[in-house]
Amino acid sequence: MHVLLTNDDGIAAPGLKALEEAMTQLGWDFTTVAPAVEQSQCGHRVTTHQHLRVDAVGDNRHAVHGTPADCVRLALFALDVRPDLVLSGINAGGNMGQDIVISGTVAAAREAAYHGLRSAALSHYMIRELAVDWQRTASWIAEILRETHPRPQPHGSFWNINLPHLPAGQSDLPPRIECHPARSPLQVAYEKKDQGYAYSASYASRPRDPGSDVEACFGGNVAVSLLHV
Repeated sequence: MHVLLTNDDGIAAPGLKALEEAMTQLGWDFTTVAPAVEQSQCGHRVTTHQHLRVDAVGDNRHAVHGTPADCVRLALFALDVRPDLVLSGINAGGNMGQDIVISGTVAAAREAAYHGLRSAALSHYMIRELAVDWQRTASWIAEILRETHPRPQPHGSFWNINLPHLPAGQSDLPPRIECHPARSPLQVAYEKKDQGYAYSASYASRPRDPGSDVEACFGGNVAVSLLHV
């Protein structure tokens, strides 16, 4: 079992370290190919008209000066990585509903699915007032992967999994709810500043469509969706 790991928060992100810890807990070999710097909300952008620099930053760890989708492409077609599974995350922030289109985390999993590989995007909804227990997150993700990996995954599909943000001390993995992506748009608002218009909408106040990933995750559950390219 060999896994390709990537993300959109960058090679130094704590969520990526937690994902590597989850692989250790599972006993799965892995190669990490992740952006050199944060690439959040870059969507499925790819680089085809500039050179892509890749820096070795440790054993089987590579920092790419490009996007998450670039990382998957380079791993498969330049770095000779042959994964059984591609995992993208663990993102510091949710990727649900309209986020799915915007997210670089999801784009990496989607890129892998286009090439016929099993893949999943893994994200952690964040509540500003709560600290993140990344060790707990690693354990939760390991347990979730034990459940989802053996399940059938149709060609051209990938999992989108969002963890809730629960207070410290709640160590048990929350219920897993299979759901569809929310269809309501994100709220949009701007404040006029001297420099221009600053985005001011609240992510946490977005609509909780019944049966959706947002309703599941905001309700303290793990939102699990099977998406298709």
